Amino acid sequence: MARRLTEEQIEEIIKCFEDGANIDILSQQFNCTKLTVTRNLKKNLGELKYIDLLNKNKSLLGKFKTNKIQSSDVLKTNINNADLIKYSNNPKLIKENITTPNFDTNNSFLEIAPLDYEIDNFSRKELTSIPISEVDFPKVVYMIVDKKIELQIKLLKDFPEWDFLPDNDLKRKTIEIFFDLSLAKRSCNKEQKVLKVPNTDVFRITAPILLEKGISRIVCPETLIAL
Repeated sequence: MARRLTEEQIEEIIKCFEDGANIDILSQQFNCTKLTVTRNLKKNLGELKYIDLLNKNKSLLGKFKTNKIQSSDVLKTNINNADLIKYSNNPKLIKENITTPNFDTNNSFLEIAPLDYEIDNFSRKELTSIPISEVDFPKVVYMIVDKKIELQIKLLKDFPEWDFLPDNDLKRKTIEIFFDLSLAKRSCNKEQKVLKVPNTDVFRITAPILLEKGISRIVCPETLIAL
């Protein structure tokens, strides 16, 4: 199970996230998983505010990377701020002081001998999810259903915390479970209700039926479960 955070740590995580920190950095700083950070942010900020801040932080990160690249390009010219002032009225001087790579056309290509061992062409093992047989469920979990007690089925791409997965995985059908009742209620709209699942063995028993319906993953606060 994920490391439990103190109330003070959760408050600090929320403040850092609102100030622009991304989830990767927060998980490293507080020595916990990205899912633990995400779960606590959603729980305290609400789904809509969390997604809004997540998008803003991604935008800030993109601008930071762009500025970093531009700064690197300026440094490669070997011209400092004083030089820029001195050369500002004479572009020719700037051109003469820019360091350019010295390529030897005679040594531009190097022949590499063919590999003499077999390449493993098997599909990569899927490491982001845990088989349901290895999951230790809590005694009670909660699910969101509609008024007809039908499961709420989502695609994996509907969960921002998993958007790093390949497109094929993001198209998988999922159901979501909650370990915390208050979090489940917070994610429930007026047309839905929270269903208590007192016997979590039901997920292992019904796994073949869910797979027949095209549902291959269970999303929970701590991990992604493969049926």
